[in-house]
Amino acid sequence: MIKIKEAIIVEGKYDRIRLASIFDTAVIETGGFRVFKDEEKAAIIRELAHTRGIVLLTDSDGAGFVIRNHIKSIIKDEDANNIKQAYIPEIQGKEKRKAHPSKQGLLGVEGMTDEIIVSAVKKSGVTFPKSESQNFVENPITKADFYEWGLSGSENSSTLRKQVLQTLGFPQYMTTNSLLSAVKLLYTKNDFQHLVRGCRP
Repeated sequence: MIKIKEAIIVEGKYDRIRLASIFDTAVIETGGFRVFKDEEKAAIIRELAHTRGIVLLTDSDGAGFVIRNHIKSIIKDEDANNIKQAYIPEIQGKEKRKAHPSKQGLLGVEGMTDEIIVSAVKKSGVTFPKSESQNFVENPITKADFYEWGLSGSENSSTLRKQVLQTLGFPQYMTTNSLLSAVKLLYTKNDFQHLVRGCRP
């Protein structure tokens, strides 16, 4: 698998499964146009852009470009340079699992060969980590860490979580499990522990 620093943003579940089999990084699916109304997903993508950078890899049809433009519009101005664009070619065809081709008759991301996908991502200018310190998977943040840091299981956990959510720019209604899932993608254990300490009164 190819390790890169940036997270990859794709449209659907099958795109995510495909990219996750090629790249060792976080792969986030927008759920198509659902991302327009999903504040939780939008907040996670914004923070990924801030902390790691993101690569937008959507289908080459009109809908794909609408989704790209929407994601660009929700990223803070200061993080705009952390957005990289990966494009697949316009190839006529239909994915095997689909009964009918797309509206424009083009293959989507999941229908591309590994070579085309890898080439597109590399051409976007992604970063290849030089050290394991940028790996978010080998030493992931756990529920036990949340308990140890006071984010769950104690009298003041709710207050601390709200402060962390506010610091991250996440919706205040995010559950503990949703927050845990998000920070696993965004931070190393040491970096997030440092952030939590800064949120304590």
